[in-house]
Amino acid sequence: MRFGLILALPLLAACGVEQSADALARASAKTYINSVVAANFPGVDATPITDCIIDNATTVEAITIAQAALVGGNLDTAENIMAIASRPATVGCITEKTLAQGLAVPGI
Repeated sequence: MRFGLILALPLLAACGVEQSADALARASAKTYINSVVAANFPGVDATPITDCIIDNATTVEAITIAQAALVGGNLDTAENIMAIASRPATVGCITEKTLAQGLAVPGI
């Protein structure tokens, strides 16, 4: 039993590192996503929309957006963000969060 646990520890540690990297990428991407949302939906509180987009982005997408935020995003990055925003799960999240705050749902 101990031997199995000892062998599993590096795997558990690797999962922790992967989760930390994912969380760091998502945190880094949030500011850039927020600016893209604000530019596409002027006058709307971008925070709940940004949260829904980042929550529905894959790890690879979050890392790509975070990298773009560091070097300056481009049209492809903005289009990727808007593609994530248009996914059914993201639209549902945006609808729920904006309605809960009494905000208008962008594009609806």
